[in-house]
Amino acid sequence: MPGLNPILTLPHRVGAFWGSVGNAGIITGVVDLVKDPSNSGSLTRSTTFIRSLVVPAILKVFTAAICALTTTLASAQSDRVYPVSGSMISGKVTDIKPDGVTVESGSKKTSVAVDSIAKIVFDGEPASLSKGREFVISGQYDQALDELKRIGAGDLKRDVVKTDAMFFLAQSESKMALTGRGSTTDAATKMLGFVRANPTSFHFYEAAKTLGDLAVSMGKYDQATTYYGALAKAPSLDLKIESKYLTGQSKLGQGSDAEAQADFDAVIGIKAESTAALRIQTLAKAGRAVALARQGKGDEGMKLVDSLIETLNPADSEMSARIYNAQGATLESAGDTLGATIAYLHTHLMCSGQADAHAEALSRLVGLWTKLGKPDRAAEARSELQQRYPGWGK
Repeated sequence: MPGLNPILTLPHRVGAFWGSVGNAGIITGVVDLVKDPSNSGSLTRSTTFIRSLVVPAILKVFTAAICALTTTLASAQSDRVYPVSGSMISGKVTDIKPDGVTVESGSKKTSVAVDSIAKIVFDGEPASLSKGREFVISGQYDQALDELKRIGAGDLKRDVVKTDAMFFLAQSESKMALTGRGSTTDAATKMLGFVRANPTSFHFYEAAKTLGDLAVSMGKYDQATTYYGALAKAPSLDLKIESKYLTGQSKLGQGSDAEAQADFDAVIGIKAESTAALRIQTLAKAGRAVALARQGKGDEGMKLVDSLIETLNPADSEMSARIYNAQGATLESAGDTLGATIAYLHTHLMCSGQADAHAEALSRLVGLWTKLGKPDRAAEARSELQQRYPGWGK
C-alpha cells in the first residue's frame, strides 16, 4: 500500500496471511474433529501445524514492516549532496574539510571533492536556508538576504546547518557590496569572521575568493593576492589554475603588468582538460592582452583580443566584461579614443554586475570622455565610480 506508514499496514498484511494460509489449516482441523470427535490428537496436530505456519509468517510481516519503516525514516533524515555532475548522494555528511566532505550511508562511505560539490542540503535545515541557498546559487542576492534573515537561532539545530547559514548570509552581503549595494568593509569583516570561526568548512576556498574580490574592490591588492593564494593549496587543479589567474588579475590592478603577464602565461601554458579550466585560460588570455597593451605591445594584444571576440559567448557576463575591457585597453594604447570608449561602454552598460571589471571600465571612461570633449559624461562616470566603488584606485 504505497504512501502509507509501514506499521499501519500490518493488520492488512496479517489479514491477507490468514486469508491465504490460516483458514485452510483451521478448516482442515475442524473437519478432522467432526469426522472423529474422539480423535482430539488430530486437532492438536492441526493446531501445531497452524502455529508452525502462522508464527514465522507473522514474524516476517513485522520484520518487513520494521525494515520498511527504518528505510523510510533513514531516507527522510538524510543529508543530500548534489554534485556538479552525476546523481545525488544521500546519507550523513561527516568529516567536513576545505577539500571536500565524506557521506556515510550505512557501511558505505563516499568522498566528494569540494570542486565537485554543487550544493549540500542538510537534514533538518529550515526552509529559509534552502530557499536562500538557491537564490545565492542563481545570483539573486537581495532575495537571498530576505530569506536568510528570517532564520531564527532556534531554527538551526545542527552545527553544520549553522555554518551553512552563516556562510550564505556573509556571501550574499559580500556580493551585494561588490555591486555597490552595501559596505565592502562590513561585508569583508563578516566573511573573515566566518572563515575564522569555521576554518575547516567546505566553503573555505569560496570564502577566500570572495575576500580577495572584496580586497580588490577596496584597492587592497596585497591582501587580495594573499586571499587568492589560498586557493592554490587546494588539491583540485582547477582551483590551482584559478588561484594563479586571480593573482594575475590582482597584480594587474596594482600596475605590476610584467608580473601579471607571467601569471597569465603560466595559466595559459597548463594542459587543461576540464571546462572550468579551459574557461579560466580564456580569461587569462584577456588579462594577457591588457598586460601587453600596458607594456607598449598593443598590436600583439589587439590580435589576441580579436581572436577572443570571435568565439565570445555574450551570455557569459564575466567573460564579456574581461574581453571588452581588454579591447578597450588595446585600442586606448593605439590612440583610438573613440574605439576604446565604445569598448568600455560595452562593459559599463552590459556587464555592470562584474564589480571589478565594471569599476575598471568606469575609471577609464572618466578620462576618455574628457578627451572626447564630453565633461558631463565624464562627471557621470566619476560619480558612479565613487558611489559604487568608493575604494577603487586608492
